[in-house]
Amino acid sequence: MPEHLRALIVILVLATTVFAFARRPATDLIAPNDFIRRRNLWLALTLLAFLSQSFWVYAGVAAIVLSIARHRERNPLALFFFLLFLVPPVPVQIPGFGLINYFFALDHIRLLALCVLLPTFFALRKRIDNLPFGRVWPDRLLAAYLVLSTLLYLRETTLTDTLRQALYLFIDVFLPYYVASRLLKEIDDFKDALLGFVLAAMILALIGIFEFARHWLLYNALIDALNLHWGISSYLGRGGSLRAIATTGQAIALGYVISVAIGLYLFLQGSVRRRLQRRLGALLLAAGLFVPLSRGPWVGTAAIIAVFIATGRGAAKRLILLALAAVLALPLLAVIPGGQKVLDLLPFIGSVEKHNITYRERLIENALIVIQRNPWLGSVDYRSTPEMQSMVQGQGIIDIVNTYIAVALEVGLIGLALFVGFFATVLLGIRKAMRTFPNKDDEQRRLGRALFATLAGILLTIFTVSSITVIPVVYWSVAGVGVAYIQMVRAIKHSGRP
Repeated sequence: MPEHLRALIVILVLATTVFAFARRPATDLIAPNDFIRRRNLWLALTLLAFLSQSFWVYAGVAAIVLSIARHRERNPLALFFFLLFLVPPVPVQIPGFGLINYFFALDHIRLLALCVLLPTFFALRKRIDNLPFGRVWPDRLLAAYLVLSTLLYLRETTLTDTLRQALYLFIDVFLPYYVASRLLKEIDDFKDALLGFVLAAMILALIGIFEFARHWLLYNALIDALNLHWGISSYLGRGGSLRAIATTGQAIALGYVISVAIGLYLFLQGSVRRRLQRRLGALLLAAGLFVPLSRGPWVGTAAIIAVFIATGRGAAKRLILLALAAVLALPLLAVIPGGQKVLDLLPFIGSVEKHNITYRERLIENALIVIQRNPWLGSVDYRSTPEMQSMVQGQGIIDIVNTYIAVALEVGLIGLALFVGFFATVLLGIRKAMRTFPNKDDEQRRLGRALFATLAGILLTIFTVSSITVIPVVYWSVAGVGVAYIQMVRAIKHSGRP
Protein backbone atom coordinates (compact mmCIF):
# COMPACT_ATOMS: atom_id res chain seq x y z
CA MET A 1 0.00 0.00 0.00
CA PRO A 2 1.40 3.45 -0.90
CA GLU A 3 2.69 5.47 2.02
CA HIS A 4 0.15 8.28 1.59
CA LEU A 5 -2.76 5.82 1.85
CA ARG A 6 -1.31 4.31 5.01
CA ALA A 7 -0.89 7.83 6.36
CA LEU A 8 -4.51 8.58 5.42
CA ILE A 9 -5.78 5.63 7.43
CA VAL A 10 -3.80 6.74 10.49
CA ILE A 11 -4.98 10.36 10.16
CA LEU A 12 -8.63 9.32 9.84
CA VAL A 13 -8.36 7.08 12.91
CA LEU A 14 -6.71 9.83 14.96
CA ALA A 15 -9.14 12.54 13.82
CA THR A 16 -12.15 10.29 14.39
CA THR A 17 -10.89 9.62 17.92
CA VAL A 18 -10.73 13.35 18.64
CA PHE A 19 -14.18 13.89 17.15
CA ALA A 20 -15.66 11.05 19.20
CA PHE A 21 -14.30 12.38 22.50
CA ALA A 22 -15.04 16.02 21.62
CA ARG A 23 -18.63 15.58 20.46
CA ARG A 24 -20.30 15.78 23.88
CA PRO A 25 -18.29 18.73 25.27
CA ALA A 26 -18.54 20.52 21.91
CA THR A 27 -22.33 20.38 22.08
CA ASP A 28 -22.12 22.23 25.39
CA LEU A 29 -20.99 25.18 23.27
CA ILE A 30 -22.57 24.82 19.82
CA ALA A 31 -25.50 23.11 18.12
CA PRO A 32 -24.95 19.36 17.48
CA ASN A 33 -25.79 19.78 13.78
CA ASP A 34 -22.99 22.35 13.38
CA PHE A 35 -20.46 19.97 14.91
CA ILE A 36 -21.59 17.01 12.79
CA ARG A 37 -21.63 19.01 9.55
CA ARG A 38 -18.11 20.41 10.09
CA ARG A 39 -16.76 17.03 11.19
CA ASN A 40 -18.10 15.38 8.04
CA LEU A 41 -16.68 18.18 5.90
CA TRP A 42 -13.25 17.79 7.54
CA LEU A 43 -13.25 14.05 6.86
CA ALA A 44 -14.50 14.47 3.27
CA LEU A 45 -11.90 17.09 2.35
CA THR A 46 -9.13 15.02 3.91
CA LEU A 47 -10.19 12.03 1.83
CA LEU A 48 -10.30 14.26 -1.25
CA ALA A 49 -6.80 15.60 -0.63
CA PHE A 50 -5.24 12.16 -0.21
CA LEU A 51 -7.12 10.47 -3.06
CA SER A 52 -7.08 13.21 -5.70
CA GLN A 53 -3.44 12.68 -6.78
CA SER A 54 -3.41 16.30 -7.99
CA PHE A 55 -3.48 19.62 -6.18
CA TRP A 56 -5.63 21.14 -8.92
CA VAL A 57 -8.22 18.37 -8.66
CA TYR A 58 -8.29 18.89 -4.91
CA ALA A 59 -8.51 22.69 -5.24
CA GLY A 60 -11.28 22.56 -7.86
CA VAL A 61 -13.52 20.10 -6.01
CA ALA A 62 -12.77 21.67 -2.62
CA ALA A 63 -13.73 25.12 -3.95
CA ILE A 64 -17.16 23.81 -4.94
CA VAL A 65 -17.64 21.95 -1.65
CA LEU A 66 -16.52 24.95 0.43
CA SER A 67 -18.78 27.34 -1.45
CA ILE A 68 -21.77 25.09 -0.75
CA ALA A 69 -20.74 24.61 2.89
CA ARG A 70 -20.40 28.37 3.45
CA HIS A 71 -24.04 28.95 2.49
CA ARG A 72 -25.10 26.54 5.24
CA GLU A 73 -22.89 28.18 7.87
CA ARG A 74 -24.18 30.59 10.46
CA ASN A 75 -20.58 31.40 11.46
CA PRO A 76 -18.16 31.24 8.49
CA LEU A 77 -15.20 32.17 10.73
CA ALA A 78 -15.78 29.00 12.77
CA LEU A 79 -15.66 27.00 9.51
CA PHE A 80 -12.48 28.80 8.46
CA PHE A 81 -10.75 28.02 11.78
CA PHE A 82 -11.99 24.42 11.78
CA LEU A 83 -10.47 23.73 8.34
CA LEU A 84 -7.44 26.01 8.61
CA PHE A 85 -4.95 23.21 9.35
CA LEU A 86 -6.59 20.52 7.21
CA VAL A 87 -3.64 20.03 4.83
CA PRO A 88 -0.18 21.61 4.53
CA PRO A 89 -0.28 25.09 2.92
CA VAL A 90 2.11 24.23 0.09
CA PRO A 91 2.09 27.10 -2.46
CA VAL A 92 1.40 26.22 -6.11
CA GLN A 93 1.68 28.80 -8.87
CA ILE A 94 -1.30 29.32 -11.16
CA PRO A 95 0.27 29.40 -14.65
CA GLY A 96 0.01 32.56 -16.76
CA PHE A 97 -0.57 30.69 -20.06
CA GLY A 98 2.00 32.81 -21.85
CA LEU A 99 0.48 36.14 -20.83
CA ILE A 100 2.56 36.51 -17.66
CA ASN A 101 4.94 34.27 -15.74
CA TYR A 102 2.16 33.18 -13.35
CA PHE A 103 -0.96 34.75 -11.89
CA PHE A 104 -0.40 34.06 -8.19
CA ALA A 105 0.51 31.25 -5.83
CA LEU A 106 -2.40 29.33 -4.34
CA ASP A 107 -2.29 27.19 -1.22
CA HIS A 108 -4.86 25.63 1.10
CA ILE A 109 -5.16 28.69 3.33
CA ARG A 110 -5.70 31.05 0.38
CA LEU A 111 -8.21 28.64 -1.15
CA LEU A 112 -10.09 28.60 2.15
CA ALA A 113 -9.94 32.40 2.40
CA LEU A 114 -11.21 32.90 -1.14
CA CYS A 115 -14.08 30.41 -0.77
CA VAL A 116 -15.16 31.21 2.79
CA LEU A 117 -13.86 34.62 3.87
CA LEU A 118 -14.16 36.58 0.62
CA PRO A 119 -17.93 36.01 0.16
CA THR A 120 -18.37 36.75 3.87
CA PHE A 121 -16.44 40.01 3.41
CA PHE A 122 -18.84 41.16 0.68
CA ALA A 123 -21.86 40.12 2.75
CA LEU A 124 -20.60 42.00 5.81
CA ARG A 125 -20.06 45.18 3.81
CA LYS A 126 -23.76 45.23 2.96
CA ARG A 127 -24.95 44.94 6.56
CA ILE A 128 -26.20 48.22 8.02
CA ASP A 129 -25.03 47.24 11.51
CA ASN A 130 -21.48 46.59 10.31
CA LEU A 131 -18.71 48.89 11.57
CA PRO A 132 -17.14 50.59 8.51
CA PHE A 133 -13.46 49.87 8.05
CA GLY A 134 -11.24 52.66 9.35
CA ARG A 135 -13.43 53.72 12.26
CA VAL A 136 -11.13 52.26 14.93
CA TRP A 137 -7.39 52.65 15.45
CA PRO A 138 -6.42 49.02 14.68
CA ASP A 139 -8.07 49.45 11.25
CA ARG A 140 -6.09 52.59 10.52
CA LEU A 141 -2.75 51.20 11.63
CA LEU A 142 -3.28 47.99 9.67
CA ALA A 143 -4.29 49.92 6.55
CA ALA A 144 -1.19 52.11 6.84
CA TYR A 145 1.01 49.03 7.28
CA LEU A 146 -0.48 47.31 4.22
CA VAL A 147 -0.20 50.43 2.03
CA LEU A 148 3.41 51.00 3.09
CA SER A 149 4.33 47.36 2.43
CA THR A 150 2.72 47.49 -1.02
CA LEU A 151 4.47 50.72 -2.03
CA LEU A 152 7.85 49.43 -0.87
CA TYR A 153 7.50 46.37 -3.13
CA LEU A 154 7.85 48.76 -6.11
CA ARG A 155 11.50 49.43 -5.28
CA GLU A 156 12.48 45.78 -5.69
CA THR A 157 10.17 44.26 -8.28
CA THR A 158 7.91 44.91 -11.27
CA LEU A 159 4.47 46.50 -11.21
CA THR A 160 2.93 43.12 -12.03
CA ASP A 161 4.63 41.45 -9.11
CA THR A 162 3.72 44.36 -6.83
CA LEU A 163 0.05 43.85 -7.72
CA ARG A 164 0.51 40.16 -6.95
CA GLN A 165 2.02 40.95 -3.56
CA ALA A 166 -0.82 43.38 -2.84
CA LEU A 167 -3.28 40.56 -3.59
CA TYR A 168 -1.44 38.33 -1.11
CA LEU A 169 -1.70 41.02 1.57
CA PHE A 170 -5.42 41.32 0.92
CA ILE A 171 -6.05 37.57 1.10
CA ASP A 172 -3.56 36.64 3.84
CA VAL A 173 -3.85 39.66 6.14
CA PHE A 174 -6.87 41.83 5.47
CA LEU A 175 -9.54 39.16 4.92
CA PRO A 176 -8.88 37.15 8.13
CA TYR A 177 -8.67 40.34 10.19
CA TYR A 178 -11.72 42.01 8.67
CA VAL A 179 -14.05 39.00 8.87
CA ALA A 180 -12.94 38.14 12.42
CA SER A 181 -13.34 41.73 13.60
CA ARG A 182 -16.78 42.29 12.03
CA LEU A 183 -18.57 38.92 12.07
CA LEU A 184 -18.59 38.06 15.78
CA LYS A 185 -21.30 39.99 17.65
CA GLU A 186 -22.49 37.86 20.58
CA ILE A 187 -20.74 35.69 23.15
CA ASP A 188 -22.07 32.53 21.45
CA ASP A 189 -20.45 33.63 18.18
CA PHE A 190 -17.10 33.79 19.96
CA LYS A 191 -17.58 30.36 21.50
CA ASP A 192 -18.41 28.89 18.10
CA ALA A 193 -15.38 30.42 16.35
CA LEU A 194 -12.87 29.68 19.11
CA LEU A 195 -14.13 26.10 19.42
CA GLY A 196 -13.43 25.63 15.70
CA PHE A 197 -9.81 26.68 16.24
CA VAL A 198 -9.35 24.56 19.37
CA LEU A 199 -10.83 21.41 17.80
CA ALA A 200 -8.59 21.82 14.76
CA ALA A 201 -5.59 22.22 17.09
CA MET A 202 -6.59 19.12 19.09
CA ILE A 203 -6.51 17.05 15.89
CA LEU A 204 -3.05 18.46 15.17
CA ALA A 205 -2.01 17.64 18.73
CA LEU A 206 -2.96 13.96 18.45
CA ILE A 207 -1.35 13.70 15.01
CA GLY A 208 1.78 15.34 16.43
CA ILE A 209 1.86 12.87 19.32
CA PHE A 210 1.70 10.00 16.81
CA GLU A 211 4.49 11.50 14.68
CA PHE A 212 6.66 11.98 17.76
CA ALA A 213 6.06 8.42 19.01
CA ARG A 214 6.33 6.65 15.65
CA HIS A 215 9.01 8.85 14.00
CA TRP A 216 6.77 9.31 10.95
CA LEU A 217 5.71 12.67 9.47
CA LEU A 218 2.28 11.74 8.12
CA TYR A 219 1.66 14.65 5.76
CA ASN A 220 4.99 14.45 3.94
CA ALA A 221 3.54 11.48 2.07
CA LEU A 222 0.61 13.65 0.93
CA ILE A 223 2.96 16.33 -0.39
CA ASP A 224 4.80 13.68 -2.43
CA ALA A 225 1.55 12.12 -3.66
CA LEU A 226 0.40 15.50 -4.98
CA ASN A 227 3.77 15.96 -6.75
CA LEU A 228 4.49 19.10 -4.76
CA HIS A 229 7.74 20.38 -3.30
CA TRP A 230 7.96 22.18 0.04
CA GLY A 231 11.50 22.68 1.21
CA ILE A 232 10.63 23.62 4.78
CA SER A 233 8.84 20.35 5.65
CA SER A 234 11.50 17.81 6.62
CA TYR A 235 12.52 15.37 9.31
CA LEU A 236 14.27 17.23 12.13
CA GLY A 237 15.30 15.89 15.52
CA ARG A 238 16.13 17.37 18.89
CA GLY A 239 17.55 15.47 21.84
CA GLY A 240 17.28 12.19 19.96
CA SER A 241 13.54 12.59 19.23
CA LEU A 242 11.66 13.52 16.08
CA ARG A 243 10.05 16.95 16.17
CA ALA A 244 6.39 16.70 15.15
CA ILE A 245 5.00 19.12 12.54
CA ALA A 246 1.61 17.70 11.37
CA THR A 247 0.31 20.04 8.62
CA THR A 248 2.18 23.18 9.72
CA GLY A 249 5.47 22.51 7.91
CA GLN A 250 7.68 23.43 10.87
CA ALA A 251 7.86 22.18 14.45
CA ILE A 252 7.82 25.68 15.91
CA ALA A 253 4.72 26.52 13.86
CA LEU A 254 2.93 23.48 15.32
CA GLY A 255 3.95 24.49 18.84
CA TYR A 256 2.72 28.01 18.15
CA VAL A 257 -0.71 26.80 16.99
CA ILE A 258 -1.12 24.57 20.05
CA SER A 259 0.00 27.43 22.30
CA VAL A 260 -2.70 29.71 20.84
CA ALA A 261 -5.27 26.93 21.24
CA ILE A 262 -4.34 26.59 24.92
CA GLY A 263 -4.95 30.30 25.42
CA LEU A 264 -8.39 30.08 23.79
CA TYR A 265 -9.17 26.88 25.71
CA LEU A 266 -8.76 28.80 28.96
CA PHE A 267 -12.02 30.51 28.04
CA LEU A 268 -13.88 27.60 26.45
CA GLN A 269 -13.30 25.12 29.26
CA GLY A 270 -15.57 27.16 31.53
CA SER A 271 -18.54 26.17 29.35
CA VAL A 272 -17.77 22.43 29.39
CA ARG A 273 -19.90 20.82 32.05
CA ARG A 274 -17.92 17.68 32.83
CA ARG A 275 -14.66 18.11 34.70
CA LEU A 276 -13.08 14.93 33.25
CA GLN A 277 -13.65 16.14 29.69
CA ARG A 278 -12.13 19.53 30.52
CA ARG A 279 -9.03 17.83 31.92
CA LEU A 280 -8.69 15.42 29.00
CA GLY A 281 -8.82 18.35 26.57
CA ALA A 282 -6.16 20.22 28.53
CA LEU A 283 -3.98 17.10 28.70
CA LEU A 284 -4.21 16.55 24.94
CA LEU A 285 -3.21 20.15 24.21
CA ALA A 286 -0.35 19.98 26.73
CA ALA A 287 1.02 16.82 25.10
CA GLY A 288 0.59 18.42 21.68
CA LEU A 289 2.58 21.43 22.86
CA PHE A 290 5.45 19.21 23.99
CA VAL A 291 5.96 16.99 20.92
CA PRO A 292 7.25 19.71 18.54
CA LEU A 293 10.07 20.24 21.08
CA SER A 294 9.97 23.98 20.32
CA ARG A 295 10.98 26.17 23.21
CA GLY A 296 9.60 29.48 21.95
CA PRO A 297 5.97 28.28 22.13
CA TRP A 298 6.66 26.82 25.60
CA VAL A 299 7.72 30.24 26.83
CA GLY A 300 4.74 31.81 25.05
CA THR A 301 2.34 29.36 26.70
CA ALA A 302 3.83 30.06 30.13
CA ALA A 303 3.23 33.76 29.49
CA ILE A 304 -0.36 33.09 28.37
CA ILE A 305 -1.17 31.15 31.54
CA ALA A 306 0.56 33.72 33.77
CA VAL A 307 -1.27 36.67 32.16
CA PHE A 308 -4.60 34.85 32.32
CA ILE A 309 -4.12 34.18 36.03
CA ALA A 310 -2.85 37.72 36.67
CA THR A 311 -6.07 39.22 35.28
CA GLY A 312 -8.36 36.96 37.33
CA ARG A 313 -9.50 36.53 40.91
CA GLY A 314 -6.82 35.90 43.57
CA ALA A 315 -4.05 36.64 41.07
CA ALA A 316 -1.16 37.10 43.50
CA LYS A 317 -1.82 33.87 45.41
CA ARG A 318 -2.28 31.82 42.25
CA LEU A 319 0.84 33.21 40.59
CA ILE A 320 2.91 32.40 43.68
CA LEU A 321 1.54 28.84 43.73
CA LEU A 322 2.28 28.49 40.00
CA ALA A 323 5.87 29.70 40.51
CA LEU A 324 6.38 27.32 43.45
CA ALA A 325 5.03 24.41 41.42
CA ALA A 326 7.46 25.22 38.61
CA VAL A 327 10.41 25.46 41.00
CA LEU A 328 9.54 22.20 42.76
CA ALA A 329 9.06 20.40 39.44
CA LEU A 330 12.68 20.96 38.40
CA PRO A 331 14.33 18.75 41.06
CA LEU A 332 11.55 16.19 40.57
CA LEU A 333 12.33 15.95 36.87
CA ALA A 334 15.98 15.34 37.71
CA VAL A 335 15.18 12.07 39.53
CA ILE A 336 12.27 10.52 37.62
CA PRO A 337 12.97 8.30 34.54
CA GLY A 338 13.26 10.44 31.42
CA GLY A 339 13.07 13.63 33.42
CA GLN A 340 16.65 14.66 32.72
CA LYS A 341 15.91 14.52 29.00
CA VAL A 342 13.05 16.97 29.52
CA LEU A 343 15.28 19.25 31.61
CA ASP A 344 17.88 19.30 28.84
CA LEU A 345 15.23 20.53 26.40
CA LEU A 346 13.99 23.40 28.56
CA PRO A 347 14.83 26.97 27.49
CA PHE A 348 17.56 28.85 29.36
CA ILE A 349 18.48 25.89 31.62
CA GLY A 350 18.69 23.00 29.15
CA SER A 351 21.86 21.87 27.39
CA VAL A 352 20.39 20.69 24.05
CA GLU A 353 21.11 22.91 21.01
CA LYS A 354 22.21 25.98 22.93
CA HIS A 355 23.64 27.27 19.66
CA ASN A 356 20.07 28.15 18.57
CA ILE A 357 19.87 30.69 21.39
CA THR A 358 23.31 32.03 20.47
CA TYR A 359 22.20 32.31 16.83
CA ARG A 360 19.18 34.41 17.84
CA GLU A 361 21.36 36.71 19.91
CA ARG A 362 23.79 37.20 17.01
CA LEU A 363 20.87 37.79 14.65
CA ILE A 364 19.63 40.69 16.78
CA GLU A 365 23.12 42.21 17.08
CA ASN A 366 23.88 41.98 13.35
CA ALA A 367 20.39 43.03 12.26
CA LEU A 368 20.57 46.18 14.38
CA ILE A 369 23.72 47.20 12.50
CA VAL A 370 21.97 46.67 9.15
CA ILE A 371 18.82 48.49 10.28
CA GLN A 372 20.87 51.54 11.32
CA ARG A 373 21.98 52.00 7.69
CA ASN A 374 18.38 52.25 6.40
CA PRO A 375 16.37 52.86 9.56
CA TRP A 376 13.10 54.31 8.31
CA LEU A 377 12.02 52.20 5.35
CA GLY A 378 14.38 49.24 5.42
CA SER A 379 16.18 47.94 2.33
CA VAL A 380 15.80 45.37 -0.42
CA ASP A 381 19.35 44.00 -0.23
CA TYR A 382 19.73 43.50 3.52
CA ARG A 383 20.45 39.79 3.06
CA SER A 384 23.54 40.58 0.98
CA THR A 385 25.19 42.73 3.68
CA PRO A 386 28.30 41.29 5.38
CA GLU A 387 26.55 41.19 8.74
CA MET A 388 23.65 39.09 7.43
CA GLN A 389 25.88 36.92 5.24
CA SER A 390 27.75 35.91 8.37
CA MET A 391 24.43 34.41 9.58
CA VAL A 392 24.25 31.86 6.74
CA GLN A 393 23.58 28.42 8.22
CA GLY A 394 24.52 24.94 7.06
CA GLN A 395 21.50 24.78 4.75
CA GLY A 396 22.81 27.86 2.93
CA ILE A 397 20.01 30.11 4.22
CA ILE A 398 19.75 33.12 6.52
CA ASP A 399 17.04 32.17 8.96
CA ILE A 400 15.57 35.39 10.38
CA VAL A 401 13.94 33.75 13.38
CA ASN A 402 12.40 36.94 14.74
CA THR A 403 9.30 38.49 13.20
CA TYR A 404 10.05 41.97 14.54
CA ILE A 405 13.57 41.95 13.10
CA ALA A 406 12.21 40.73 9.75
CA VAL A 407 9.64 43.56 9.65
CA ALA A 408 12.27 46.19 10.54
CA LEU A 409 14.67 44.90 7.88
CA GLU A 410 12.03 44.83 5.16
CA VAL A 411 9.89 47.92 5.85
CA GLY A 412 11.99 49.83 8.37
CA LEU A 413 11.21 51.29 11.75
CA ILE A 414 8.14 53.05 10.33
CA GLY A 415 6.69 49.71 9.29
CA LEU A 416 7.71 48.14 12.61
CA ALA A 417 5.99 50.97 14.52
CA LEU A 418 2.78 50.37 12.54
CA PHE A 419 3.02 46.61 13.09
CA VAL A 420 3.63 46.88 16.83
CA GLY A 421 1.20 49.77 17.19
CA PHE A 422 -1.57 47.71 15.62
CA PHE A 423 -1.23 44.92 18.17
CA ALA A 424 -0.68 47.35 21.03
CA THR A 425 -3.97 49.14 20.31
CA VAL A 426 -5.80 45.81 20.19
CA LEU A 427 -4.28 44.74 23.52
CA LEU A 428 -5.10 48.06 25.17
CA GLY A 429 -8.62 47.95 23.79
CA ILE A 430 -9.20 44.44 25.15
CA ARG A 431 -7.81 45.44 28.54
CA LYS A 432 -10.08 48.48 28.70
CA ALA A 433 -13.10 46.45 27.61
CA MET A 434 -12.45 43.82 30.30
CA ARG A 435 -12.77 46.44 33.01
CA THR A 436 -16.40 46.97 32.02
CA PHE A 437 -17.14 43.78 33.98
CA PRO A 438 -16.05 44.23 37.63
CA ASN A 439 -16.93 40.61 38.44
CA LYS A 440 -13.76 38.72 37.48
CA ASP A 441 -15.75 35.50 37.06
CA ASP A 442 -18.07 37.08 34.49
CA GLU A 443 -18.13 35.15 31.20
CA GLN A 444 -17.49 38.25 29.08
CA ARG A 445 -14.53 39.21 31.25
CA ARG A 446 -13.13 35.67 31.05
CA LEU A 447 -13.29 35.89 27.25
CA GLY A 448 -11.36 39.17 27.38
CA ARG A 449 -8.78 37.64 29.74
CA ALA A 450 -8.24 34.71 27.37
CA LEU A 451 -7.92 36.93 24.28
CA PHE A 452 -5.61 39.38 26.06
CA ALA A 453 -3.38 36.57 27.37
CA THR A 454 -3.34 34.72 24.04
CA LEU A 455 -2.40 37.80 22.02
CA ALA A 456 0.32 38.67 24.56
CA GLY A 457 1.69 35.13 24.25
CA ILE A 458 1.64 35.36 20.45
CA LEU A 459 3.61 38.62 20.51
CA LEU A 460 6.20 36.98 22.74
CA THR A 461 6.42 33.81 20.66
CA ILE A 462 6.95 35.58 17.33
CA PHE A 463 10.05 37.15 18.85
CA THR A 464 11.55 33.65 18.38
CA VAL A 465 10.26 32.78 14.90
CA SER A 466 9.72 34.35 11.50
CA SER A 467 6.23 34.62 10.05
CA ILE A 468 6.21 31.34 8.14
CA THR A 469 3.43 28.93 7.06
CA VAL A 470 0.37 29.29 9.33
CA ILE A 471 1.89 31.73 11.83
CA PRO A 472 0.77 35.09 10.34
CA VAL A 473 -2.81 34.08 9.49
CA VAL A 474 -3.26 33.03 13.12
CA TYR A 475 -2.03 36.28 14.66
CA TRP A 476 -3.99 38.49 12.24
CA SER A 477 -7.13 36.44 12.93
CA VAL A 478 -6.73 36.49 16.71
CA ALA A 479 -6.19 40.25 16.58
CA GLY A 480 -9.43 40.53 14.58
CA VAL A 481 -11.26 38.50 17.22
CA GLY A 482 -9.86 40.91 19.81
CA VAL A 483 -11.31 43.89 17.92
CA ALA A 484 -14.66 42.08 17.68
CA TYR A 485 -14.59 41.62 21.46
CA ILE A 486 -13.97 45.33 21.97
CA GLN A 487 -16.92 46.18 19.72
CA MET A 488 -19.18 43.64 21.49
CA VAL A 489 -18.40 45.21 24.87
CA ARG A 490 -19.08 48.70 23.50
CA ALA A 491 -22.45 47.50 22.19
CA ILE A 492 -23.26 46.03 25.61
CA LYS A 493 -22.39 49.31 27.33
CA HIS A 494 -24.46 51.39 24.89
CA SER A 495 -27.47 49.09 25.17
CA GLY A 496 -27.29 48.95 28.96
CA ARG A 497 -27.39 45.14 28.94
CA PRO A 498 -25.72 43.31 31.87
